[in-house]
Amino acid sequence: MIENEKVEEMMLELDEKSENTVKALESDYGAIRTGRANPHILDKIEVEAYGGMSKLIELGNVATLDARCLQINLWDKSLLKAVEKAILQSNIGITPTNDGQVIRLVFPVMTEERRKELVKQAKKTGEEAKVAIRNHRREAMDVLKKMKTSKELSEDAVALCEADVEKAVSGYMSTVESIISAKEKELMSI
Repeated sequence: MIENEKVEEMMLELDEKSENTVKALESDYGAIRTGRANPHILDKIEVEAYGGMSKLIELGNVATLDARCLQINLWDKSLLKAVEKAILQSNIGITPTNDGQVIRLVFPVMTEERRKELVKQAKKTGEEAKVAIRNHRREAMDVLKKMKTSKELSEDAVALCEADVEKAVSGYMSTVESIISAKEKELMSI
């Protein structure tokens, strides 16, 4: 790598943005239902409570009872109806049951058709992550072109930096590919 402060800064920014893209993909995949009880499916659900919006996971404990059942034990039982309503509106495909004390979410066995639908959704999300990483690469290449135009770097130095950018981006792309294929395998396994 070329010893240049601007180049180092550009590479750090590329790495940071790409890492964040990979983390966001993993987070999105955590919320995709696989037929097994996964508490992360509730991470993005917000409940109207105490005059504002609160994340469901901040209002009580979520426990996995078995492979297909989650139990939500709220600290304030007066929020049971609001939580039930938020889960129904979140469109996660599970109907909550409320016994007056806790809310249970029973995950139905997924059909082959639903699995394929989720794989399609996962691939689309993965493709969006790849596009984001390509955009980060384009931004880095633009910085290098400007440095070449303004004669801050020689053509040879720019070529070396471009190779470093490509190497970094291909590493992130293969990481995204492996995350996508792992999620696809998880979704299709019964």
